[in-house]
Amino acid sequence: MLSRLLRTAAIDARGQRLGRLVDVIVRLPAAGYPPVTGLVAELGRRRVFIPAAVVRTWQPDRVELASARVDLRAFQRREGEVLLHADVLGHRLLDTTTARLVHAHDIELTAGPSGEWVLSGVDVHRLRWLHRPGHHPRHPFRDWHAFEPLIGHQASLRARHPLTRLRRLRAAELADLLEAASAPEQLDILTQVHTDPELEADVFEELDEDQQSHLFAGRGDPEVADVIAHMRADDATDAIAGLPQDRRRRVLALLPDELRVTVTNLLHYHAATAGGLMGVDVLALPEDATARQAVQAVRDATTTQPEALANLYTVDPGGRVAGAIGLVSLLRADPAAPLRTIAEPDPVTVTAHADQIEIATLMADYNLSTLPVVDEDCHLIGVITIDDVLDETIPANWRHREPAPHHHNAAA
Repeated sequence: MLSRLLRTAAIDARGQRLGRLVDVIVRLPAAGYPPVTGLVAELGRRRVFIPAAVVRTWQPDRVELASARVDLRAFQRREGEVLLHADVLGHRLLDTTTARLVHAHDIELTAGPSGEWVLSGVDVHRLRWLHRPGHHPRHPFRDWHAFEPLIGHQASLRARHPLTRLRRLRAAELADLLEAASAPEQLDILTQVHTDPELEADVFEELDEDQQSHLFAGRGDPEVADVIAHMRADDATDAIAGLPQDRRRRVLALLPDELRVTVTNLLHYHAATAGGLMGVDVLALPEDATARQAVQAVRDATTTQPEALANLYTVDPGGRVAGAIGLVSLLRADPAAPLRTIAEPDPVTVTAHADQIEIATLMADYNLSTLPVVDEDCHLIGVITIDDVLDETIPANWRHREPAPHHHNAAA
C-alpha cells in the first residue's frame, strides 16, 4: 500500500540509508495498469529521482536499490508522469461503477509477472481517526480500471485518454456528476465529453436550468450554438430560453436554419404548457397506409426520439388526427393490414395551451406514454412523452436525494 511505502527508507546497494521516499511515479498507458517508472526520494532538503529499474526489492519498511549511486540533480516532473502521492492520494476520482466522485484514501501497488510494479487498486474507504497511518483495516481494494483518475488535475490532462471510462456512464449520470463537481472537475469532465458532440448535447439536456446556464456562461456563442445544434428541438428551445435576453438572438442566429425556425416557433409557447413541453418529431401516417409501411417508417425515423415512437398516429385526408397505434400492436398486426383497421380511433389529445396538471392527469388516467398535441383544427403539431412530464412534475427537492448506486459492466 502506498501509505505504508511513503516515508520509508531508500537503502543503497551498500546498505546505507540514502533518504526517505516521498512519492511514486507512474505513467498512464492506453490499456492495462499504470507501470511504476520511478520513485521520488528526499535526501536532506533535495528531492531526487530514482528509476524503477534500479530498485532491487520492495520491503514494508524500506526499498533496496541495486546501485550505490543516485543522480543528485533536483527532481523535475516530466510530461505524462503522474505522482501517486501528489496527484492521486487524497484527491477525487470518478467511480464509473457507481457514477460518483470519491476520494482515493490509499493505493495498491502490485508486482506484475515480468517483475515490474504497477498501480492495481484504489481504496476509497475513509480512514478513521483512530487508525494509525499505514495501518489501514483490511478490506478489498477496488480495481484501478473502475475509476477515471485525476479528475480536475489539469497538469496531467494530456497524459490521459479522453472518454476511456466515461463512456460507461449515461448522460443523466454525467449531468449529476457535473452538478456535484468543483469548477476544475467540471472543466475536466466537459473537456472529455466535448470529444463526442452527441453525448455532450445529451449531458447538457439533462442538466438543471441553473447549472446549464452557468456552464454556458463560460463558453462563447459559437460553442454554445454547437452544443444546442445537437439537441432535440424541444430541449434546444429550453436551452435558448435559459440564456440571457441579449444572448438569445446571437446564439439563435448561429443555429442551422431548420432548427432555428423550429426553435423560434416553440419559443412562443409558455414553458409550462403542452406547447412548451412537446417535441416536434412525431410519426404520423395516412389511414390507408399498411402496417408494413408503418414499420418501415419507424425504422427510417433514426433521428426521432425513441420515446416518441412508442406510439404513432394516423391522419385522415384532411390531415386531422384520426387514430393511435402502439408499437407493440403494430408489430403484431398483419403487415398488409391498413392502419385504420389497427388504430384506436379518436385518441386523447391536448391543445398547445394545456397546462401541466391537465397533461399529467390525462396521461395518468388513460395510461399514456405519449400524448399528441394538436392545433384548433386537430392537426398534429407535436407529441409529449412521459419523460417530459416527469421532468416537470417531480418535486425539485427529490432530485437532490441520495441516488441508488448504478452498477455498470466493468468490461463495457
